[in-house]
Order: sequence, then structure tokens, then C-alpha cells
Amino acid sequence: MADTATYPLRLPRSIKAAAENMARTEGISMNQFVATAVAEKLSVLSTAKFFQERAARAKPDAIDKILNRQNGEPPRPGDELP
Repeated sequence: MADTATYPLRLPRSIKAAAENMARTEGISMNQFVATAVAEKLSVLSTAKFFQERAARAKPDAIDKILNRQNGEPPRPGDELP
């Protein structure tokens, strides 16, 4: 990492031990394990926010209009509603 910052981190002993074991198993440093874990968490939260924002912009009436338009194709075999 070219541009890094130091952050003192306090972990419960059990979590630190589990993280050290997992890092050792993966063949990476504890620092790399924690950095990757934080990056993964940020990715998950960003993705959740993205979908929440998209859902807020959804227009159910527009979806119904598209699904019920004339001259549309019938469902393909296996795609029918029950």
C-alpha cells in the first residue's frame, strides 16, 4: 500500500486470536487480514446503500405498465406464474 495511515486497534482477545489464526491459515499478515476485512465490510455497506437508493426510485406503476403492455411476448416455458 503506497498511501497508508496507522490506526491503533483494540480487539477482544478472542476475536484477535481468531483473526490471527485465520490470517495464519490464509498465509497473510494480521495487518493484511484486518485491512481486507475492513475493505470487504465497506463493500457490503456500499452495495446495500446502492440497492436501497435504487429501490427508493422504483416506480411500481411503471413496472406493471411494462409487464402488461400489448404485443409483448408470452412467458417462455417454465417462466409462467403459478
